[in-house]
Amino acid sequence: MATQIKDASPEPEAAQKLRAMHIENQQNLSGLSPEDAEFLQNYPEEKKKRVIRKVDIRLIPMLLFLYLITYLDKTNIGNAKIEGLLESLNMTGEQYNIALSIFFIPYILAEVPSNMILNKFTRPSIYMGMIVLSWGIIMTLTGIVKNFGGLCAVRVMLGLFEAGFFPGAILLVSKWYLPDETQTRIALLYSSAASGGAFSGLLAFAIAKMDGIGGMEGWRWIFILEGLLTVVMGVRYLEVRQVARRISNTKEYREKHFDVSAFWSVVADWKMYLLILGSWSNACDEVHNAHHRQKHGLHLSQGSAPDHPPYICGAVSAWVVAVFADKYKWRMPFIVGPQLCVVVSFAVLFAKAAAIQSNIGLCYFAVCLACAGMYPIFPGVNAWNVANSAGAAKRAIAIGYLICAGNIGGVVGSYIYQEREAPRYPTGYGNSLAFASAGIVAMLVLEFCLWSSNQRNARLTDEDVRARYTDDQLEKLGDRSPLYKYSL
Repeated sequence: MATQIKDASPEPEAAQKLRAMHIENQQNLSGLSPEDAEFLQNYPEEKKKRVIRKVDIRLIPMLLFLYLITYLDKTNIGNAKIEGLLESLNMTGEQYNIALSIFFIPYILAEVPSNMILNKFTRPSIYMGMIVLSWGIIMTLTGIVKNFGGLCAVRVMLGLFEAGFFPGAILLVSKWYLPDETQTRIALLYSSAASGGAFSGLLAFAIAKMDGIGGMEGWRWIFILEGLLTVVMGVRYLEVRQVARRISNTKEYREKHFDVSAFWSVVADWKMYLLILGSWSNACDEVHNAHHRQKHGLHLSQGSAPDHPPYICGAVSAWVVAVFADKYKWRMPFIVGPQLCVVVSFAVLFAKAAAIQSNIGLCYFAVCLACAGMYPIFPGVNAWNVANSAGAAKRAIAIGYLICAGNIGGVVGSYIYQEREAPRYPTGYGNSLAFASAGIVAMLVLEFCLWSSNQRNARLTDEDVRARYTDDQLEKLGDRSPLYKYSL
């Protein structure tokens, strides 16, 4: 969010526009012209709510469904493994881990460039539809791979095409909604993965019953049918119209899609690395849940009902926490609180994993608590990032950069729960506990640093700032400007 602006004598037009960029903290009007800011401030509250409801109805359901499909496509390799993928392709456990983690290399590297490309499209629906269609085709082709090399090849391509969807969806949310409206929408989007986790096992179990049809194993049909569903969704024209929360100078907005200085300002932004540490608090959740099922000896043929409560806890928790965070316009406590739940849950699992058969109830409660803590973290850190990234070009890059760096946890998570360490998994639980603890420290440090910066800038007079910087310099400084007030 932006800043409180001190009273001053009449200013030139350039200075007035600059101040309009810095009133975001008070009225959440980032990047609006003075006239637009005044219009929005005086717009009737009931009409505001009506407009937001229309955007919610037209934009969010489609993004939710597409992200659900993304989650299914990304994780169905685990279901295929249970249904005989390794034996069919003559693969070892280590080769499976390689195929699992190689997905994240292009997935991580392509997220920032993808958001930069998305901004170049005047109709984002075209770009989003293209990448959905592309990864659907790749997913379908996974069903006909013959060996380990072929599986790795399609996993690389899948990571490349899936990379752009989630950061792109968050970028669209950040454009259509004001900063104190973003976390609830991001939480809904992220929680759709919980729905996928809840029924993906049942869906794969049902599809696997097609074993032998067409001379193909059941695990191949999992990829083929879920891939075809993605293709169908990609063919549909995703109606996402461009942009709320845009600088009124459209020419400026479009010229800065590949702004190198904006990219380096994100890379050099100290806030990003504390947010990344915060996002790593839930880096290993998917891997942890998979091993939870293994420890209980669950198989797809036994159904996946025991999976439902943890995912439901995660989805409900993400939504409730986001509602309160947006209501009070305060991110830190609504991130640290869930992180504390993660620490407690992993401490219990770490202590009781060796005797899990005699502590199933306690460990299952810890898994539910872990999910309830993990799911609110990602929407929280991303909403905080959106609120404190000034300027359209930097915001687009910062969203992709945070998700990109956060996904490094997916690579780590592919390896830290090692089967040879069963049933205690000291490496897995130890690292998960360390990630969560480091995230708590990072969020507290970020809160203190932002608060200190706000206090320091509040002591500066407008004359002091004007004597030190020109209007152009203040505009280029963006969220580093002395006139900027950070969102806590």
